[in-house]
Amino acid sequence: MTDPQHPADPVRYGMAVAFLVAATWFMEHLDATAIVPAVPQMAHAFAVRPVDLNVGISAYLLTLAVFIPASGWAAVRFGTRRIFVLAIAIFTLASLLCSLAPSLPAFVAARILQGAGGAMMVPVGRLAVLRLVPKHKLIHAIAALTWPALVAPVLGPPLGGLIADHLGWRWIFYLNLPLGVIALAIAARLMPAGTNEDAPPLDWTGFALTGAALFALLYAAELLGRGGAAGEIIGFGLAGLALAGLATWHLSRIAHPLLSAAALAVPGFRVSFWGGSLFRLGIAAVPFLVPLMFQIGFGFSATRAGLMLMAVFAGNLLMKPWTTPILRRFGFRPVLIVNGVINVAAIAACALISPSLPLAFAFVILFVSGLARSMQFTTLNTIAFADVPAEILNGANTLSAAIEQLAMGLGIALGAFAWHFGNAIAPAIGGTAAAPFRLAFLVVALAPLVAMHSYFRLPPRAGDHLAPKTAG
Repeated sequence: MTDPQHPADPVRYGMAVAFLVAATWFMEHLDATAIVPAVPQMAHAFAVRPVDLNVGISAYLLTLAVFIPASGWAAVRFGTRRIFVLAIAIFTLASLLCSLAPSLPAFVAARILQGAGGAMMVPVGRLAVLRLVPKHKLIHAIAALTWPALVAPVLGPPLGGLIADHLGWRWIFYLNLPLGVIALAIAARLMPAGTNEDAPPLDWTGFALTGAALFALLYAAELLGRGGAAGEIIGFGLAGLALAGLATWHLSRIAHPLLSAAALAVPGFRVSFWGGSLFRLGIAAVPFLVPLMFQIGFGFSATRAGLMLMAVFAGNLLMKPWTTPILRRFGFRPVLIVNGVINVAAIAACALISPSLPLAFAFVILFVSGLARSMQFTTLNTIAFADVPAEILNGANTLSAAIEQLAMGLGIALGAFAWHFGNAIAPAIGGTAAAPFRLAFLVVALAPLVAMHSYFRLPPRAGDHLAPKTAG
């Protein structure tokens, strides 16, 4: 086994860590999405209504948001190996508790524990990769880290449905146990240590303010997504914005803030922060809307509707080998702009899908969407850290993880809001059952469209040192 402190081949070692982190992320992302089709079965087991299971899903996402900001400090203070191993151990133990839960309150408590493990797993794992992988291999490493976020939301629903139908919903969590044990054993040997006894104390005020702000904003988004009361949505939304403003004021006034905005001075990170967040809003909504459209609008079964997302997965998979050659040939800025247009067009084109058109037409649209989102994800995530100095890398990584979690949560809410908007408008224009979804996709496409403005502000030669242009 490679010695983490003195690797014989640093490049190979860094990529090995990247694949380990990607595997744990895949386990986490898949777990978060696979339980959605199992909700009716779980509700029956707990003797509650299916809608009551929303609290189990929301508890996980909200816990992620609360604890992600503190993960960067923990990695510096206690070392990436200790925190990453602890994260896997907590996540695996919580998976066991989820599988054994006898009631909804017990399940929610286990999901909160699972979210605490996941919150440390994501940013700490990426921080280790960013520290280890040389700049000329950063595109490959980021591509490895990107695929779980792309693939899991697509594979999760159909896989969760199959497991729930044939094995029972508890097996969704049982499957994490052997995977977690294997990852734990490898991480204990492979991950670098890197403790820092002189790390500054935890910014408890910043932790409380940022955690509360993210919690309130994501909870408002969750309420919006399930059609909650307008007063509650507005109340939590305004509270979240107020807390975010107070957190920003606090973080700008202390010497060692929990979250640092220093990386926003770096053009590539700034573009990824603003433009990437808007891009993720649109991308997160698509896997939410597509299965619902095929079930409600077309009358498909849940399994058949989920399998339509395999077209997106096929696009993601096919694009991976071409990401680096395309970036070397054209550069980061042109790729973000041109591929950004393709991504917007692919989402908007989903509005053309109707029961009267062949399914092959829908497959092509979703396939192109998969190609475009895979390319854009890798490009944005790579350019974000291309020029970030080592001394602020930890802060940049933590800030990026927090905003990504917020954007993905808001993206699902955007999809739900767009669908409700379509439902309100469709009767006035005499639409069919699929019409609300067609309107929803047009609304969702606006988010990545607005993100285009950010791409044009990227310096023309940004990222050239990561992917030197090739002739041809």
